Amino acid sequence: MIEYKINRLGIYGDGIANGPVFVPMTLPDEVVTGTLEGANLKDVKIVTPSDDRVSPPCRHFKSCGGCQLQHASDDVVAAFKTDIVAQALAAQGITADIRPIVTSPAQSRRRATFAARRTKKGAMSGFYGRASDTVVEIPGCQVVVPELLEAREIAEALAELGGSRKGTIAVTVTTSHIGLDVQVSGGKPIDGPLRITLAGLCDSRGFARLTWEDEVIAQREPPVQRFGAANVCPPPGAFMQATAHGEAQLLAAVQEAVQGAKRVVDLFSGCGTFTLPLAENAEVLAVEGDADMVAAMDKGWRMAKGLKTVTHLARDLYRRPLLPDEFKKFDAVVIDPPRSGAEAQTAELIRSDIKRIAYVSCNPVTFARDVAQLIAGGFTLDWVQPVDQFRWSSHVEIAAQLSRR
Repeated sequence: MIEYKINRLGIYGDGIANGPVFVPMTLPDEVVTGTLEGANLKDVKIVTPSDDRVSPPCRHFKSCGGCQLQHASDDVVAAFKTDIVAQALAAQGITADIRPIVTSPAQSRRRATFAARRTKKGAMSGFYGRASDTVVEIPGCQVVVPELLEAREIAEALAELGGSRKGTIAVTVTTSHIGLDVQVSGGKPIDGPLRITLAGLCDSRGFARLTWEDEVIAQREPPVQRFGAANVCPPPGAFMQATAHGEAQLLAAVQEAVQGAKRVVDLFSGCGTFTLPLAENAEVLAVEGDADMVAAMDKGWRMAKGLKTVTHLARDLYRRPLLPDEFKKFDAVVIDPPRSGAEAQTAELIRSDIKRIAYVSCNPVTFARDVAQLIAGGFTLDWVQPVDQFRWSSHVEIAAQLSRR
């Protein structure tokens, strides 16, 4: 049996041996054996374990595909994610002041998408298994808040009503200050009887809103989220930060980066995660491509008390980035783009007179690309704050401050 020594962790959390050979659930310096299939090692056995190996806190870790790093100590995970950020920057020739990573606690994820399907005896729900389309039940999950674990029963009831024995439905459940916000995709087409039955389920189970594909079937009360002093009811499926803790950490970094600014532009503003808290001290222009999210934010601002003026634009910043003249009245910019980054908007920021930028990102690679562009255009990267909202996964988020030289 050939032995393999793990050299490092890859960006997806797998151990990597010479070859390269990819070995899941292993750590650097471990010696392992297994069956080689292509570039992947299967049926892995640990010959020499790492001192940093720990017992996974979740009993579903080996079968569930939701987490990649529960076998590693917290220090190893923190170093791994910080290194992902550092390597992405180094690939662009950038060195930076990278602050210690902040990590959301266990059982803090407030949104989850359950796979649910009908069975001969009823229905089952959970997450997909590791590298498979098998649904794994996860009653002991250590990632999501307890309310979401309880919502698995709702997912199963929905699968029985509107699912198929031949496939799964996706049931996305989000906590709110009013109750659970439930959205279903992949179910059978809605008709009158199903609509009535689903509305009754929403009422009997007591969740706030039920959406089937793109249609709101029932809403007992608006499932509001609190952004600063404002209550906002996001449209179904709207983007939200994964944990309240992570959102607070990103917001604190953004507030630090734009501190003292009296007029701020918030690009890719979503429903106002940063816009509305910033409006406690500054006038804010929020720009977002989704008109429904803009409308939800505006309604939340109008009903809140004590906030400064918030104006807004529903605008596709990929097709029509804000131009230099549109930044003239503003002191600072917040930018929080999707994973693809904001290359076109970055070019316009360089041509503007903006002096300070708070950049929030969920993708270190596109973040580093855009930051390199900003540095070449006259900015300095002052500091980088990694934030780990997706505990035990390979994902990491970033907040950073840039200022014009």
